[in-house]
Amino acid sequence: MSESLEDRIAISDLMIGWIHRDLAQWDNLRQLFHDDGVIEVTWFEGRFDDFVDASMRMGASSFKNKHVITSPVITFNGGKAIAETNAMIVGENIDLGIGCVNHNRFYDRIEKRQGVWKIVNRQSIYDMGSFTFPSGNRDIDPEVVNRYPREYAPLGYVLEKSGFPVRRVFATKGSDLEKSMKAEGMEWLAA
Repeated sequence: MSESLEDRIAISDLMIGWIHRDLAQWDNLRQLFHDDGVIEVTWFEGRFDDFVDASMRMGASSFKNKHVITSPVITFNGGKAIAETNAMIVGENIDLGIGCVNHNRFYDRIEKRQGVWKIVNRQSIYDMGSFTFPSGNRDIDPEVVNRYPREYAPLGYVLEKSGFPVRRVFATKGSDLEKSMKAEGMEWLAA
């Protein structure tokens, strides 16, 4: 089976479908992943269904965020595909008056099952980030900032201060973690 324009559009729609998270359209968000799908991002690792439940809790907190998604670069092998998609995460804690902008790339393993493309594994690679101060200048604790790689330190900081801690190191642009993630992804695609 070779990819068609319809396959490319279906996968692009999955990537753009992340807007359902920003709009709190939880049932639509669940439709982006296969039932056994998993996700690994700064504040959550595990089954995608659990991620949606955790996102609902986050949505009810003082941490607010939005994602700006671009068109993906897609590599196909039959009923499998890898999509790498640039994204921008804009977040703020409205109670603390501090925010962040983070540039990342979603790295997705996608499968076509029973004629439908859905994500089976989403990981994120963090490229760069910065703080924003929507409610005026606020002091930031350098000890907390320094816990995270600079590529996502602002996001990690605002997440931690909002009650959604980052529990491990994640892939950053050009890192060994990014290289191993992509090598594993290509191995999966070729299998």
